[in-house]
Amino acid sequence: MIAALADAVAAELGATVSEPGTESQGAAPNTALRTAFVDVLGPSPSEVLRDLDGPAVVVPAFLASGYHVYQDVPREVAESGHPSVAVTAAMGPDPALTRIMAVRLRAAGWRPGDAVVFAAAGSSDARARQDVRRAAGMLAEQLGAPVRIAYVATGTPRVPEVVASLRESGSGRVFIASYLLAHGLFHQRLHDAGADGVAEPIGVHPAVVRLIADRYRTAAQELVRAEVR
Repeated sequence: MIAALADAVAAELGATVSEPGTESQGAAPNTALRTAFVDVLGPSPSEVLRDLDGPAVVVPAFLASGYHVYQDVPREVAESGHPSVAVTAAMGPDPALTRIMAVRLRAAGWRPGDAVVFAAAGSSDARARQDVRRAAGMLAEQLGAPVRIAYVATGTPRVPEVVASLRESGSGRVFIASYLLAHGLFHQRLHDAGADGVAEPIGVHPAVVRLIADRYRTAAQELVRAEVR
């Protein structure tokens, strides 16, 4: 999914998705698009940045700003030794993601009057949980309906508990809005939570592609201005 998203963003920017060591020598930050990972997989952001010549923009592809965004990404940038890097805000929360979630929820069969569980992966970082609360509030406003927050992996309450609680309180139908970027283990767990329907994850939606591209363009412009000064 990350590869597909990278391809789509590259097409939006008119850039190329390159492999290590194949970047062009131009000074513009968008000469190539590279993917990096701060956990488990590689290459890491520091490895990618060390391979790059010229200014670079790092766009954290996270739906909330927690430990990875506030600690891992800055550390990776510092360890790279790269002299000219701009780091954008994370993807979420953002109105574009809210609109996608509402579309996905309706496609799953949700109708006004049905209960909604806002399912996020979860985090031990209070700042990430605050972002989740903001995102859930935005979805509630978009739907004009209450939204209950629950977590898939880290934090409480867990998704099955909230689904069961809504049923016990008399809710007729219960639907899960997936605040996840892609299919995988976490999203599969949502299908086992006992809801009447589960919305698709946010995925490679055109609005997501534009969101990342806009994050990049804004940071790149600021970086160029800083280089000129």
